[in-house]
Amino acid sequence: MHQIAIGIDLGGTQVRAALIDKHGTIVARMEEPTEAQAGPERVLSQIHSLTERLLAATKSSVVVGIGVSTPGPIDTVSGIAKDIPTLSGFADFPLKAELQKRFAFPVSLENDGIAAAIGEWQFGAGRGLENLVYVTVSTGIGGGVVADGRVVRGRKGMAAHIGHMSVEPNGALCPCGNHGCFEAYGSGTAFTLRARTRAIGCEETTLGKNGSEIHARDVFVSARNGDALAKRLIDEEAEILGRGFTGLIHIFSPDIVVMGGGISHEFESLQPGIQAYIGQWAMPAFKDVKVVRAALGQNSGLVGSAALAFLAKRPEADTFALAAYN
Repeated sequence: MHQIAIGIDLGGTQVRAALIDKHGTIVARMEEPTEAQAGPERVLSQIHSLTERLLAATKSSVVVGIGVSTPGPIDTVSGIAKDIPTLSGFADFPLKAELQKRFAFPVSLENDGIAAAIGEWQFGAGRGLENLVYVTVSTGIGGGVVADGRVVRGRKGMAAHIGHMSVEPNGALCPCGNHGCFEAYGSGTAFTLRARTRAIGCEETTLGKNGSEIHARDVFVSARNGDALAKRLIDEEAEILGRGFTGLIHIFSPDIVVMGGGISHEFESLQPGIQAYIGQWAMPAFKDVKVVRAALGQNSGLVGSAALAFLAKRPEADTFALAAYN
């Protein structure tokens, strides 16, 4: 009988669920807005409801498990959400245990950046590689690392919070409470704020004119139409990302850097500047590392979560090395 895993991507904006086979193919998928301020009980009910609706349409399949990707910091060893700032009530919350109460099959839990890295490694842009860094650039910045064919999880499974490495001493305030974090400068949120601030009183831009609110996508559209400020903003964003990526390349020596998240929809506009920065400032041995767009798009985390569920049913497997089951 056909085996499937359930992948859940729990975010502050959307809860997404999918049925995924062992080849990484999405069989069915549903999503709905996260009731982020309603508390854990309501959010867990959303996950359960989405899952039940998906399973109702696939009665001929055997579910091997459920993998859940969630924002961090989350202690995946104990299954406790330490403090998810985008979800009310998820501080020191026993997320895995509470999920397991609601499902008859095994539950696996992973940080969303690491789950997305696994998805891209197994079924996307990093397939067949031994070393990669995945960076999601969206509302915030997160990521995951595969080194020597093994997922880097670190203490309590909380490795690769790369958005919170410092890139500017005493710099801008980050949502984490620190100053000068990569996220505070390179995220989609920071990019949008920079555009709104710089457009005020600027005569050489159409951004924000007629009282319209500026969003990240507006900057890229305006740049394609020749807007001078928009072009500068994109060049600056590419330089900021290039600076952060260069640091990650020096630390982890990946075969590639995979860029995902909402800002990656404009990858073609950013990639030349990112690659140029790496080419200029990376040490000579690292200048040839390429930055590529996530092949799975917004499904990286869903597919990676499902990969965890398939692995969990194989007790003889190396918990860190997933490539063998592929």
